[in-house]
Amino acid sequence: MDKLKMHSLDGVERNIELIGKLFPNAITEVMRDGKVEHAIDFDVLRQELSDSIVEGREERYQFTWPDKKKAMLAANAPITATLRPVAADSVGKDGIPGGFDSENLYIEGDNLEVLKLLQETYLGKVKMIYIDPPYNTGNDFVYEDDFAQSAADYMDNSGQYDEEGNRLVTNTESNGRFHTDWLNMVYPRLKLAKDLLTDDGAIFISIDDNECANLLKICAEVFGESNFIADISWQRTYSTRNDSQGIVHEVEHIVAYSKQTGWNPAKLPRTEEMDSKYKSPDGDSVPWTSDNPFAPGAATHQGMVYAIQHPFTGEMIYPSDRACWRYQQDEMLKIMQGWCPYELKNLNDEEKRANVCGISANQVRPDVMGIVLALPFEKSKKLARKVYDKGPWPRFYFTKGSLGGIRRKTYLDSVGGKLPTNFWSYSEVGHTDEAKKEVKSLFGGTAPFDTPKPTRLLERILTIATEKDSYVLDFFSGSATTAHAVMKKNMEDDGNRKYILVQLPEKSNSPQYATLCEIGKERIRRAGRKIKEEAGLTAPADLDIGFRCLRLDESNMKPVYYTPDEIGQQDLFSLVDNVKEDRTPEDLLFQVMLDLGVLLSSSIEVKEIAGKKVFNVADGFLLACFDHDVTEETVKAIAQMKPYYAVFRDSSMANDSVATNFEQIFETYSPDTVRKVL
Repeated sequence: MDKLKMHSLDGVERNIELIGKLFPNAITEVMRDGKVEHAIDFDVLRQELSDSIVEGREERYQFTWPDKKKAMLAANAPITATLRPVAADSVGKDGIPGGFDSENLYIEGDNLEVLKLLQETYLGKVKMIYIDPPYNTGNDFVYEDDFAQSAADYMDNSGQYDEEGNRLVTNTESNGRFHTDWLNMVYPRLKLAKDLLTDDGAIFISIDDNECANLLKICAEVFGESNFIADISWQRTYSTRNDSQGIVHEVEHIVAYSKQTGWNPAKLPRTEEMDSKYKSPDGDSVPWTSDNPFAPGAATHQGMVYAIQHPFTGEMIYPSDRACWRYQQDEMLKIMQGWCPYELKNLNDEEKRANVCGISANQVRPDVMGIVLALPFEKSKKLARKVYDKGPWPRFYFTKGSLGGIRRKTYLDSVGGKLPTNFWSYSEVGHTDEAKKEVKSLFGGTAPFDTPKPTRLLERILTIATEKDSYVLDFFSGSATTAHAVMKKNMEDDGNRKYILVQLPEKSNSPQYATLCEIGKERIRRAGRKIKEEAGLTAPADLDIGFRCLRLDESNMKPVYYTPDEIGQQDLFSLVDNVKEDRTPEDLLFQVMLDLGVLLSSSIEVKEIAGKKVFNVADGFLLACFDHDVTEETVKAIAQMKPYYAVFRDSSMANDSVATNFEQIFETYSPDTVRKVL
């Protein structure tokens, strides 16, 4: 059996491996702490990336600040923390407190450490990330990640807060590190967040003017300049403040970046005002609006540059300069024959077509014919008049009572939704007062959180950036607006989006709730009940209004698990079991799920086999037993279920005989099962 590593992904180790695949000659070995490790030969790597001899450091465009390298190390350094389930604070899918079957996650803890723990399990699985980090106004708190500590001290202090329960410090403008502290806080978190996005995923970040410019530079570095989507202006207020001085700030920014180039938003629902522009003056069964009959690109689409004879005036109509017809000639011929008989004819009009294309006559295609009337003009005109008077008209029609220019019909059922712009008005997505009223309505007229976002704002982002079964992440969750919006959106379109919310249990200003986590969890409970009650019988039976509550904590394992070389013989008798005494089997299960990359929202069924507690995760994908004195009967039953993973405690086996026969049992009944111990 292999031993589980029981710590988060080592970002440096992974990056070295990736660079080694591209530049094998840049990989070297160094001695660190008495061990030989792989490392990067940066002189070789720099030379590989240069087309001239590299002798020294070159000047280059860059965005930097004090401690940036330490912030990068903070993102890459592994930790030994874990997430422990809190069933008492959880809510079942159906909204019943204490249930643990929801696919949504609410995680309490420092989001830097939580993001590290999610790296393997949710790598490339999150479709949309929304965060509303501290704005750095001079009064906001920023996370105090102490880069001056050694890596070991940093890990030891993870999850430690000041005497008031805060891991935060006020970042005043008089602080000489005003911008630096904020940049060091947000940079490693964004680096980790990027890896969680799907290839077609995107991140949306609320921010004000103070750090917007810096945030754009950080995102350009982390996500790439070519992956910039938009700097969206959200009209957060509907009335000018009387106490404002200078230029009134009506908008906040939402900076959006994609994981890869070429991201496109889903379209928004059409409005009544948009649809009102579509009519049917000719009696067509589908409403339409008048549109341009031409498309750009005449010189490169010469086969679509030709004359069409007007059936009511007889004149030859050509596309406008540098333009061509919208459709291929055979399609245009069929459309025009809806008026009267047409045919193709060589008009010897190379000079005219050359003028349209903006080229010389000797460069134009010689074989492009015109679409002309097949019958005498007066007879064609009479037939076309009948079509015009009776209707409906063909796709290309004529204005001014049939005597004007040519236009194209664009049908309502072909245009789809509305493309989002980079200005979002309060009338469309809500404002700050609306957000406060939403929270007040849930909490009996009081607002325990000062700066919530309106759910309509988050619903807009969910509409353009997610699909019905997407994972959504918010690691500055605050009052849990994102969870509220996800539930509303799922109710609206019968979706099954799953959210992952992360929030540090920082002290709240509310006398009723000690921390922001307590506010967020209670909001989800109340919002879920309200959504389901208002929907009544129309609510989908499988609508998930619950969440699994998890809490960041130190590892379940004693130090001997990670540093066995440091344990003396005199300590061995006190360390027979490498699991901390206060940890439950459920605690161990979730650390194993994190270690093996099993979704934390997976189904969990508890069985008793030969008197031992066995966890069946994800319908047999993982079977785990953390009881002591496990007999061959239990081992055999688990092997016969043929799981992908089977996990036991290192001290699980009842005796040496069971331990000896363990591997043989699995080789007999399930040789492909991956066996692990902790």
